[in-house]
Amino acid sequence: MTEQNQHTGNAVPTEVRIQTVALLVLAAVALGFVLYWFKAVLIPFVLAGMLALGLQPLAAWQMHRLRLPRALAVLSTLLVALVLLWLMVQVVTASVAQLAENAALYQTQFSNMLAWGQSHFPTERFGLKGAGGLSSLISLPDGSVSGLLLGTTNALLDLFSQAMLVLVFLIYLLVGWTGRASRGLWAEAEARIKRFILAKALISAVTGLLVGTVLAVLQVELAVVFGLFAFLLNFIPTVGSIVATLLPLPIVLLNPEVSTTVAVLAIVLPGTIHFVVGNVIEPPLIGNSVDLNPITVLLALMLWGTLWGVVGMLLATPMTAVLRILADRLEPTRPLGDLLGGRPSSG
Repeated sequence: MTEQNQHTGNAVPTEVRIQTVALLVLAAVALGFVLYWFKAVLIPFVLAGMLALGLQPLAAWQMHRLRLPRALAVLSTLLVALVLLWLMVQVVTASVAQLAENAALYQTQFSNMLAWGQSHFPTERFGLKGAGGLSSLISLPDGSVSGLLLGTTNALLDLFSQAMLVLVFLIYLLVGWTGRASRGLWAEAEARIKRFILAKALISAVTGLLVGTVLAVLQVELAVVFGLFAFLLNFIPTVGSIVATLLPLPIVLLNPEVSTTVAVLAIVLPGTIHFVVGNVIEPPLIGNSVDLNPITVLLALMLWGTLWGVVGMLLATPMTAVLRILADRLEPTRPLGDLLGGRPSSG
């Protein structure tokens, strides 16, 4: 009888745990559908939340050091955010105009490159024979290359297209901020995310400045835009740095005035900057502020990228870090927190 009771007593927690895991899986699937179908509203709100966390220390500094009233500190912080957003939009808008102005030159250079490739490489081995080979590509309609380049740059403009909605959310979040220190579970999550956002923003700003300066010295077109892309894409671990390094490649290849040496340096030097910043400078500054397993970060990039696109990849690391902190503090989900952090299970 005693053994039967012990067996029954051990079976109940196991059944409860199985039910809990099943409910968590169903909740995760339902949450995924909600995040996807309501992304038009959720993306601006989450962006505003991350911006608010990054700007709150500035408002707090003005209140404590400059003795400004909370309303005035929040207003000046919003003005800083508006100026930065306006500058980024102006840079991208000017770059679109510059691309449109040089579209014919890029189209001609693209055709010349294809003609050279057709005459120097055995395209027949790839099923491209004679006039049916690269000729169809060489005779692409005018504006096809410029359209591709403009589409790449306009991708960043799409990120700013919801700026007004983000600004509205940001105003409400900053106005609703009391300036008092948080407590409990949210205090830990807020402290870690603030540390990550501030450190990552500073490192990304330095990276973007260095990349933009190097490309400007090499006289590569759209150097400022590529510096801005380097700043934004640095928030995406590993993948972002690779993409930011390769972005100038079409411009340096399509511009006939760019020499081979400059083209090589335009890729090698920014790549070196990303490597040094990501592997030497960034680890001591950020440390374990997010405490995520590298595999977890990679899976988070794929998941959030599938749900929310590029913006989801930018926000993947901080949002997954919040999920890990919450999972650590709740008993039923603590094994999930251990899994995300790459630690041995505590239970």
